Amino acid sequence: MQLKWLEDFIALAHERSFTRAAELRHVTHPAFGRRIRALEAWAGTPLTERDGGGPVRLTPAGQAFLETAQQMAQNLAHSHEELRAIAGRQARTVTLATGRTLARTVVADWLARIQPVLAGGELRVRTCALDESVAMIERGEADFTLAYHHTSLAVRLDARQFTHLTLASDRLVPVSRARAGGAPLHHFGGTDAVPYLAYSHTLALGRLVEDRLAHDPLAPRLARVVECDSADAQYEYVLRGLGVAWLPWSMVHADCQSGRLARAGDERMQVRFDVRMYRPKRRLSPWAEALWATLARQ
Repeated sequence: MQLKWLEDFIALAHERSFTRAAELRHVTHPAFGRRIRALEAWAGTPLTERDGGGPVRLTPAGQAFLETAQQMAQNLAHSHEELRAIAGRQARTVTLATGRTLARTVVADWLARIQPVLAGGELRVRTCALDESVAMIERGEADFTLAYHHTSLAVRLDARQFTHLTLASDRLVPVSRARAGGAPLHHFGGTDAVPYLAYSHTLALGRLVEDRLAHDPLAPRLARVVECDSADAQYEYVLRGLGVAWLPWSMVHADCQSGRLARAGDERMQVRFDVRMYRPKRRLSPWAEALWATLARQ
């Protein structure tokens, strides 16, 4: 079954003439006749009466099939229009896979700076763990992946197929709720173990902190009291005085300056890292390419 056979049959039913219907469909009379015969072969029964004279008449089967053919052709035409609309929306949609903390900090920052570019389409931000965000771009489910970069974090993307931009640099800083005078409620250097708000190892931030502690012979004594897979939640726990957590400086610098939070250790305890945007080397949609070019100029 082909859509053009249905359209041919509908034209023939309306014109009642093979010659006029063939002209209307912009095909030769013999070709038109072959397509009607192909439709009848598919139907398994004659749909028209060919007596050689007068207007073409439909057989009872042809009369019954005409309404079905018209409905099928109309439905297919509507579906084609919907698919074209969807394809158009997809061409103007870019998917970014990243972690929840990066979505809140780095992504929020550069979205505010590139607002004019965002008018050209829709950016879909999908938050997930580092491994899943890498898998999404490998499977073609994301146009870009935004991820932490550090020697202890292995982002295994084939350099022959993917490239990247470094969009930001940040650092994880151990912070505590501040006392009234500005000193940290919990701090390193005392004799007692400091209550430690740890990340789940599934988080890239958790791997950064644990790697830092594991390779520091002078690491402070810590007592794990909470493990959580959300930097936003850890931030709230720190504000309530539950312990010390390593949080991105981009997230807490304003609170440290205002006196709500205080650094619990010196710069030696910080963990510096970069933030990279990865993309396939193949050509992306025009709007995705425009977004990449804008970020490259920042």
